[in-house]
Amino acid sequence: MAWLRLFSRTLEPTVRSLPKISSASPNPNPNLTTQPFSTSFLITKTPAKFKKKRKKPDSARTKPVQPDSTRLRHFESLVTRDAHFRFLTRSKEFITKQPDRILRLDDAGKLYRELGFPRGRKVTRYIPKHPLIFQTYRHSDGKMWLGFSDFMEDLLEEERALMDSMELDRVSRVRKLLMMTKDKRILLSKIHHTRLLFGIPDDFRDRVGKYPDYFRVVTGQDGNRILELVNWDPNLAVSELERTFMVDEDKARRAFKFPLKHGKELELEEKDTRKLNQLNTLPLVSPYSDGWKLDVWTLEAEKYRVGIVHEFLSLTLEKRASIHHIVEFKDEFSLTRQTYQMLKKQPSTFYLAGTEMNWTVFLKDGYNGDAVLIRKDPQVLFNEKLYKIADMQQMDNDSHPIET
Repeated sequence: MAWLRLFSRTLEPTVRSLPKISSASPNPNPNLTTQPFSTSFLITKTPAKFKKKRKKPDSARTKPVQPDSTRLRHFESLVTRDAHFRFLTRSKEFITKQPDRILRLDDAGKLYRELGFPRGRKVTRYIPKHPLIFQTYRHSDGKMWLGFSDFMEDLLEEERALMDSMELDRVSRVRKLLMMTKDKRILLSKIHHTRLLFGIPDDFRDRVGKYPDYFRVVTGQDGNRILELVNWDPNLAVSELERTFMVDEDKARRAFKFPLKHGKELELEEKDTRKLNQLNTLPLVSPYSDGWKLDVWTLEAEKYRVGIVHEFLSLTLEKRASIHHIVEFKDEFSLTRQTYQMLKKQPSTFYLAGTEMNWTVFLKDGYNGDAVLIRKDPQVLFNEKLYKIADMQQMDNDSHPIET
């Protein structure tokens, strides 16, 4: 430890030579002023770019109906396809009602909703993407006008002839709709609003006068025109489900599930429970009966409403309908606010796609395993052809897209 004693002796003179700081005067040099220590250069808050972004809670507007585990991509893609071609459906409807089927281009930019164009996108940039459908014209006054191409005009005439040939079929569909309703009457405006769903022509309100044995048009107290059923046809009062039941009873029984509530004291095995529930499944209450008189919260009333929706979808061209189409006939079909939950309880028969606020219900029996319609109405074939042409930039000389 000799080195330690030597070091302490060396350090003592140095310590004695240091000036003593008086406790009364903490600053021996009064001319030297001290400032408080600044921490302004330190980052005391986490920059926004490093903060964790909180996930917005799902709302009914954005929350998908189906979770990923049960989502069927083929059905979901059909909903996406409809959104993509909304411009074609709405533009075809809106422009055909204009004089000479043309519209000022300046006005078209303000009517993006009526024409089905995406919001915020300039019409002048959107129209050139579909040259086989739209065409612009310069009038003698120097203004630009929007209309259909000559090729599209020919397609519209083809569609007109198609609807004329399918008129009797559409009349039968409307008759069945009327037979399903509570009072056997529907506002003509509602039929017109959902006409594309059933392939009904735009001028159907004028055509009903040709069938006085089937329809009668009356005026309601509010001045609205109402279509009434004249004669009941028992041959039409057979639902699609009843036809299926006569051909394949087991398939019809597997289509729906209405679990029967029972006490635990029964101690039923799984096999016995399944048999008990099958006894409670069929028969459904016919949609052409007076099921609307049933107590709304009974099981029989729910069977009636399920049968109504099933038959309604069977009458549509593509065996599907959106919530807006179903709500259109809510009063006529005695549907409740629980229709969404009611359909979700029948996954073997119905598939709900889209979001909880804007969902579409598919009738699974109308599609094969790849979500392709088993039987395609001529109008459906025409629509598919039109969708294909809408995204084409030019005609192929080796193929004629008009042919189906």
